[in-house]
Amino acid sequence: MFTRTRFVLVALIAALCMSTTCLAASSSAPPIRHVFIIMLENESYPVTFGPQSIAPYLARELPKQGALLSNYYGIGHYSLDNYIAMISGQAPNVATQADCATFSEFAPTAKKPDSNGQLPGTGCVYPKSVHTLANQLTSAGFTWKAYMEDMGKDPTRESATCAHPAIGTIDNTEHATPNDQYAAKHNPFVYFHSVIDNKKYCDSRVVNLDHLTDDLAKLETTANFVYITPNLCHDGHDAPCKNGEPGGLISADAFLRTWVPRIVDSPAFKQDGLLIVTFDEGNDGAACCNEKPLPGGPQPGGKIGPGGGRIGAVMLSPFIAPGTQSDVEYNHYSLLRSLEDIFGLSYLGYATDAQLRTLGSDVFTAHPAASK
Repeated sequence: MFTRTRFVLVALIAALCMSTTCLAASSSAPPIRHVFIIMLENESYPVTFGPQSIAPYLARELPKQGALLSNYYGIGHYSLDNYIAMISGQAPNVATQADCATFSEFAPTAKKPDSNGQLPGTGCVYPKSVHTLANQLTSAGFTWKAYMEDMGKDPTRESATCAHPAIGTIDNTEHATPNDQYAAKHNPFVYFHSVIDNKKYCDSRVVNLDHLTDDLAKLETTANFVYITPNLCHDGHDAPCKNGEPGGLISADAFLRTWVPRIVDSPAFKQDGLLIVTFDEGNDGAACCNEKPLPGGPQPGGKIGPGGGRIGAVMLSPFIAPGTQSDVEYNHYSLLRSLEDIFGLSYLGYATDAQLRTLGSDVFTAHPAASK
């Protein structure tokens, strides 16, 4: 029976889908409810996935298990602007483009975001009015957790949860030490007052990587959105590393060999998971996907081009057939929009761009429910 309640629900969905930030009720995304992201550093697609790659697990074994996206691009240079773009849709500004060596307040030059959700200005810690994917997930009743390797390993350097410098001070985690290779600039969540101003909220969700193994053990302890940042050695940023490891793609590949099996063997991943492995930026300034700068801001790719370069991505999921390859163009804004589609959320920042392609049938090539 078509009840009044159902009529109201259908009308509400239709009204939402007439807006410029249509929810994903009509999305073709499969019923994914657990997303895992592992962020690596500073390699271009030909280096990582080319025939001479020194990361055979990432370049050869993982694509055989899932999908290789050969035309996935970063947003800008250096690191931080890419991380921020991925979770908020905000474009690089002068400070984030320089990795925020000083943990400064963001100083807006407008009272509110523009029609593209961009808040013009410069600085590092965005005002509470600028939301992230994390805030959206919480508001929608989903859970999220960010796991930062080495965070708090040296308690005299930073705390073990929600670690960031005091506002207005120099970031002393900018460079690794032999005993602690955590970097705040690779932890985008702490650059938003909408996250850090509620200390209990942030402390319970931005934690050390050591917590992940126990959390993966049960479906109910695995967050819907899991964001994993290796330390400055294991993400490939440093080479050699302060602790004597080789670093670069060699150490990144070893990190993946340890953690990817733990994730794909978890109950949450097996039920409805998606694992994404990608990089912040490449070694060139190429861009895709109608990327635009911040109004009044710098060219996203800095001095070397309009974007963050071609980096590639690998994705694993029960909804992806092994050996899938896609040459569709994506970037970090595309990924944000895709995640918002998956969880039925509105679009943030430049994820609102209707010209962006989102993860679709080129990636999700398996239909496990149909085979049961």
